[in-house]
Amino acid sequence: MIPSAPMDDDFDAESIDRMLLQRMSTGDRAALAQMYRSHHSALCHLLSRLTRRPDVVDEIINDCFWIACRNADSFHGDSRVSIWLLGIAYRCGLQALRLHEELDEDDTSQNPGSNASDSEEDCALRTWLNMGFDHLQLNQRIVLELIYGMGYSLDDTAIIMHCPVDMVKARLFRARVKLLNALPN
Repeated sequence: MIPSAPMDDDFDAESIDRMLLQRMSTGDRAALAQMYRSHHSALCHLLSRLTRRPDVVDEIINDCFWIACRNADSFHGDSRVSIWLLGIAYRCGLQALRLHEELDEDDTSQNPGSNASDSEEDCALRTWLNMGFDHLQLNQRIVLELIYGMGYSLDDTAIIMHCPVDMVKARLFRARVKLLNALPN
């Protein structure tokens, strides 16, 4: 199952996230646990494009929530809480990659997003796409995942990746061209 991006009319989830973030800023562990449960799956999905090692994904998510908890009172509401958390997770993931340069090189055994209930056709398509993704640069994989896999807008993706929207568009264009050239017809 691919987590979807929050819709603009999904005000209830956002207001709950903001309330949880406010409670987290006071050290409320129950609020942290609830926020963790609410966003864990989306963070796992994104981070599986950074590294295929579940232990590293879990470590990055823990780092992300530690930073979010520590900085909860500095959230200004310029974006949705989910976008803010994905941005923190993305930056934590990049830092983890710098610390462990070999993360994605050796372990290609995990198929991100695979599900035991997927049909053979779905598994074949996912395997085919993952092979294509292996030819992309990291930032291109993340842009494709955020926009097509998770349904985020160009603006949200730019916020998450801390870059201008034009750079997101350029990465998206290059990723599509590379993916088309890397995959068989």
